[in-house]
Amino acid sequence: MEIGKKIKDLRIAKGLTQEELADRSELSKGFISQLERDLTSPSIATLTDILQVLGSSLNEFFYEAPEEQIVFKAEDYFIKTDPELNNTIEWIVPNAQRNIMEPIRLTLGPGGTTYMDLPHEGEEFGYVLTGTVTIHIGNKSYKAKKGETFYLIPNKSHYLENPSKTPAQVLWISSPPSF
Repeated sequence: MEIGKKIKDLRIAKGLTQEELADRSELSKGFISQLERDLTSPSIATLTDILQVLGSSLNEFFYEAPEEQIVFKAEDYFIKTDPELNNTIEWIVPNAQRNIMEPIRLTLGPGGTTYMDLPHEGEEFGYVLTGTVTIHIGNKSYKAKKGETFYLIPNKSHYLENPSKTPAQVLWISSPPSF
């Protein structure tokens, strides 16, 4: 951590000159200058005094928010296989249930299905990556094959089925999260 840069940024944000910070902290302007260029290090007591003048604390000063993860790799995924329904669900964005939308990669083996999903609020979108799926919504059914998409308002019971003898894979996104 560049302590000097962080102190300088706080000082500038407060609209103080090095001399004003030095006076209020009972330090020399030369010490503040060296500190901001990381040429010297303050004692804990001195740093506490400087931070008090800058309206901060040791906890706030040294707290670094964890960097938000943007890219997710296969080792980040959470995978659930259901042999009874012959499907595998991969949560490809971990903890997405806290987000506005929740993407999954669904693999349906030959004859595989998803659970019947009851009506709920939101929207669902699917992109068929491989194979063919049948989307059952209420008492209607729709087929979608590789390269095709589906979009639905889930206000009726619905589920997916793979009617073929080869696996099918779908990128399925629900908003709000419901998987």
